[in-house]
Amino acid sequence: MTKPVHSPLMTMASRRQTTFTIALLVILTFLHPTPAWTAVADNFASTGDAHASFDTKPKDAHSNPPPHASSDDWGSFYDPKNVFCGQYDCYKILGFDYFSWGDDPPSLKDITKSYRSLSRQWHPDKNKAKGAREKFVAISKAYEVLTNSDKRKEYDHFRDRPDEYFKKYGSGVLWQYAPKSDATFIIIIILVAGSAFTYYAQMSKWQRIADHLIKAAVEDLSPREGGSAESIEIREQALETLAEMKKESAAKEQSANGDNTSKNLKTGDKKKKEKASKMSSKEKKEKDKEELKPIIVKLVNEIHDFGAGFHKPTIQDLLVVRMIKWPYHLTISATWWGKYALRRLKNLELNDEERETLTINAVGEVAWVASSEEDRCKMLKMDLWITENLVTWKEEQELHQLGLSANRKKQIKKLKKRGVSLLEDDDKMD
Repeated sequence: MTKPVHSPLMTMASRRQTTFTIALLVILTFLHPTPAWTAVADNFASTGDAHASFDTKPKDAHSNPPPHASSDDWGSFYDPKNVFCGQYDCYKILGFDYFSWGDDPPSLKDITKSYRSLSRQWHPDKNKAKGAREKFVAISKAYEVLTNSDKRKEYDHFRDRPDEYFKKYGSGVLWQYAPKSDATFIIIIILVAGSAFTYYAQMSKWQRIADHLIKAAVEDLSPREGGSAESIEIREQALETLAEMKKESAAKEQSANGDNTSKNLKTGDKKKKEKASKMSSKEKKEKDKEELKPIIVKLVNEIHDFGAGFHKPTIQDLLVVRMIKWPYHLTISATWWGKYALRRLKNLELNDEERETLTINAVGEVAWVASSEEDRCKMLKMDLWITENLVTWKEEQELHQLGLSANRKKQIKKLKKRGVSLLEDDDKMD
């Protein structure tokens, strides 16, 4: 056998090739130490031959997949319902890359081999590291999905079709069913809250009238200024009560002082008169108001019902009680209006009950209750349910509140017939 001839030129070329190969292997190993490059480097290091095998293709892409110790390397997948592996990629969990195997996907044997390796590594009984149990559960779930042919096929299909996943399984991100609530409990809460509201609303309604009545009685307001017959009556009662209280107070002082001479009494009365004379009329008026107000407040608080629905709240004002009475009131109202319509069809005249009901609906319940018996009789005769008559009545009420004389009222009525308003007439007089 002839020996190969080693020329100096060939030896130099071989050395250059060896140096270039070593440098290339070092760079590739540092950047991406895959099993294929590592095997070539080990082969070259053991033989030292520059012509060693430089096969960059691994013998088996799935024979020894790298174990993934961190969930950061598990990729991502659209699975909000956790049908497969949740937010992670089942293949990545077991160490396979879906986008790198091409036409050679991992077989059932490769998947089983990787699962056994990773499960031994992350089994909670053997690995006490934090998060080992969660990793083991994820590895088991990935193995369960990928070893089921139907599940794996569906998983591969949904990888690039999240819209079809959403259509079949929906999304836990957009909405979810709230826990069922007890309807009875909710109805009870609503009724209790509604009853409390109606109770305090009725109390506020009564208090509003009471405050106005107290103010009118204390300040001695006339009907033109906002007072009423009731406020005037309450003020008179309060003045009588105050006078009696002053008499009782004077009698008690006299009995406490014992037998006083007439000279001392005259001296005391004289001092009181001098002290009273020093007070201005305004101060005296304010003092009288302060003395009257507690008595007036007490008298007004004793009035439980001002009429027209302005009464202190009772159990009848609770929402629950009102709801129970609604069918009754609706039946009564429907019956009355049915009879009214029937009588109109028969061309019968209005009876007293119908006239009163129509009048109350026209002027309002508050105005009806606040009117005297004489005023009510006048209203019934005026047919106030007719619009023109109601307008005339309202104008008369406005003139009455102004406190004008009878002649002035007649004069204003004549001017209105001519089309001259009250303001225009006042300007002419000025």
